[in-house]
Amino acid sequence: MSPTFKLPEKPILALFLIVSLSLAGCQAFQGSAGAESHPELMGTGDLGLIIERASGSVLVINTSRHQVLGRVEGLGDLSHASVVYSRNARYGYVFGRDGGLTKVDLLSRSIADRVIQSGNSIGGAISQDGRYVAVSNYEPGGVKVFDSQTLELVAEVSASYTGEDGEPGRSKTVGLVDAPGNLFVFSLFEAGEIWTLDMSGESPEINRFKAGNAPYDALITPDGRYYIAGLFGEDGLSMLDLWNPGQGATEILPGYGKGEQKLPVYKMPHLEGWAIADGRAFVPAVGHHQVLVADTNDWSLSDRIPVQGQPVFVMASPDNRQIWVSFAHPNNDVVQVIDSQTREIIRTLEPGDAVLHMEFTPRGEEVWVSARDSNRVTVYNTRSLEPVATLSAEKPSGIFFTSRAHALGL
Repeated sequence: MSPTFKLPEKPILALFLIVSLSLAGCQAFQGSAGAESHPELMGTGDLGLIIERASGSVLVINTSRHQVLGRVEGLGDLSHASVVYSRNARYGYVFGRDGGLTKVDLLSRSIADRVIQSGNSIGGAISQDGRYVAVSNYEPGGVKVFDSQTLELVAEVSASYTGEDGEPGRSKTVGLVDAPGNLFVFSLFEAGEIWTLDMSGESPEINRFKAGNAPYDALITPDGRYYIAGLFGEDGLSMLDLWNPGQGATEILPGYGKGEQKLPVYKMPHLEGWAIADGRAFVPAVGHHQVLVADTNDWSLSDRIPVQGQPVFVMASPDNRQIWVSFAHPNNDVVQVIDSQTREIIRTLEPGDAVLHMEFTPRGEEVWVSARDSNRVTVYNTRSLEPVATLSAEKPSGIFFTSRAHALGL
């Protein structure tokens, strides 16, 4: 039945009410559909965050437009910050060096929640099902796991171990990644161990594996099978086959620097962006001006590529045709591009002073490069290797696109 309205007896008053209601209806329609009254509707698939490390802020960016949408402030110490994303790619979880875990809403460009969960942290991960966010801590060590919706603490792993002298200790945790089966995997620096934390059951389950001396960072292969930890205390790497964990961690690329004089290490390589392309792994060498090439069938060393400095990030483009390499101080103002087939350097680029991070767009047509001391981010076309855009930023470091929400170990 249609609604009925009883008009007032006085014609003038009736006309006034009819006109008023009509205008109100028009205004309501304009308010709900007009761009001036509401923020622009957009998806999150081409959004991302850029860390502004000196000011404790992040930029929300649109990769398709090469545009900064806004700045979110108040995130604390971001000197070694990283980001993971919720399954719907609306929220970014920012891990600060001061132990802060901040949930950032990319659409409203605001802080949705924030907790200080330790004294010094070094990155984190989100579980395969998106329910849990885990944080890796230096001080006091260990891993904490939070509910991704509420940031309530749901599990705490102390990373306690017994040293060779029989004394108990608590280790820094590094190289935290997510793995299939709602696993978190991480390394213990002082203990020289790799641990898995299974969050698939009613209570967390931990398994421990002996690794090499002083693992400092780690990665997981794109299929989620191999967890590989770089070793600071010895040449080589430790690898755990997560399909067959009962075999324990094995050593790969042993003694790659034997008989050579190492250079001072100004900045540790980051393994997260390890390049695996064309059946080979491209690995940053610790203390050498080299990118190592390993055969992924047996993880044997097959080649060394000379580069202009100590590599920090060695990253493959999504099509695996190119390997992009950034470097430690003092040669950190360039990026070198390697052809994955010929293994030759095809271009040396100069994005600015103190290049810190690179991030490929999901399909690889562009790569964004941050230059901290030049206060800018440069966008390169990966086919022409020419710059196509430049964005201003305050001491930019990490660049993290929402495509990471749908990839393991990122």
